[in-house]
Amino acid sequence: MAVLITGGAGYIGSHMAHALRDAGEPAVVLDDLSTGDRNAVPDGVPLVIGDVADANLVLRTIEDHGVDAVAHFAARISAPDSVRDPLGYYAANTAKTRDLLAAVVASRARHVIFSSTAAVYGREPPTPTPETAPCAPASPYGLSKLMSEWILRDTAAAHDLTYVTLRYFNVAGADPAGRTGQRAPEAANLITVAARAALGLNEGLSIFGDGLPTPDGTGVRDYIHVSDLADAHVAALRHLRRGGENLTLNCGYGRGYSVKEVVEAVRRVTGGDFPVRRDASRPGDPYVSIADASLIRDRLGWRPERADLDRIVADALRWERSWWPTQTRRPAPAGRRVG
Repeated sequence: MAVLITGGAGYIGSHMAHALRDAGEPAVVLDDLSTGDRNAVPDGVPLVIGDVADANLVLRTIEDHGVDAVAHFAARISAPDSVRDPLGYYAANTAKTRDLLAAVVASRARHVIFSSTAAVYGREPPTPTPETAPCAPASPYGLSKLMSEWILRDTAAAHDLTYVTLRYFNVAGADPAGRTGQRAPEAANLITVAARAALGLNEGLSIFGDGLPTPDGTGVRDYIHVSDLADAHVAALRHLRRGGENLTLNCGYGRGYSVKEVVEAVRRVTGGDFPVRRDASRPGDPYVSIADASLIRDRLGWRPERADLDRIVADALRWERSWWPTQTRRPAPAGRRVG
C-alpha cells in the first residue's frame, strides 16, 4: 500500500517523500505547485498536480496508486501573514482539510498523518509545553490548524479512520544527503534566512522583538531538524498500520535557543559575519516555544538523530550553498518576515 503526500513538493513534504523512499515505502505526491517545486519530488515517486480540495482527483489518485494512508502537509504556514489574510488561511488550511477528509472517508484510505503546529498553544504557553496544555492560538494560522485538528478528530470518531496529529515546533535544516531542502525564495525561518545572510544571498536579517521577557530579550524556539521530523512521520505511519490508537504529539527536542543564540551559531559554523537589524515583534508570535517531547518518544519510539543546533545550521548552510548558485531567482529580502 502507498502513502499519499499532499504538499509533497514543498519543504517538509519532500523530506517525507525521501524518508519513505529510504524506508522502501511506495508514495505518491499531490501538489498544486503554487509554492512547491516539482524537482523536490524524488525520482520514482509519481507527482499528481492538483488541489487537495478536488475530491474527484483525490479519489482517483488513491484508487490508482493503492493508497491506504494520507500525510497532509499542504497548507499556508506564516503566522504574521495569517494576521493580514485570515480568510485566505481559513480557506487554504481549514476548508481544504475538510474537503480532503471528505474524499478520504469516501475512499479506501484509512490512516491520516496531519501536519499541525505549536502555534495552537498561543503566545504564552507553559514551558516546556505538553500536549495537554490549553490551546489558545494567537493567530489565524494557529487557529486554522487547531480547527483542522478538531475536524480530523470528529471525522475519525464518526468513520473508520485513524490518525496521528504532529504539532511541529520550529523546523529547520536540510536533507543531510543534499537531495532536498528549503527552495522557497520567500522562506522566513530564522535559520534559513540567517544562513542566506551569512552566504551573502541577502542583506543581513532582522531580529523581530528585542526586550522580550526572555533571558536575552529575543524569542526562544525549539528547533527540530527536518529529517528527524520526516522520521517521526514514518514512525507515525507504522504506528497506524499496526493498529495503533489516535494520537496528538509534539515534535521538538525539548531544548530552546534564542534568536541571538541562533545568529551566533550561524556565525560560528560559517566563520563569518553579517549585519543584524532590530525590529518590532511580529503579531501572533510567542515569546518562548519549547516542546515537551516525551510523549512522541514513548508512543512512537521516535529517537532523533540530529538534535544539535550546529548540525541543523550546517545542513541548512550546505543546502543553501549548493542550491542557490543553480537558480536564476534570488531569495527574498531578509528584513521582511524573519522572526
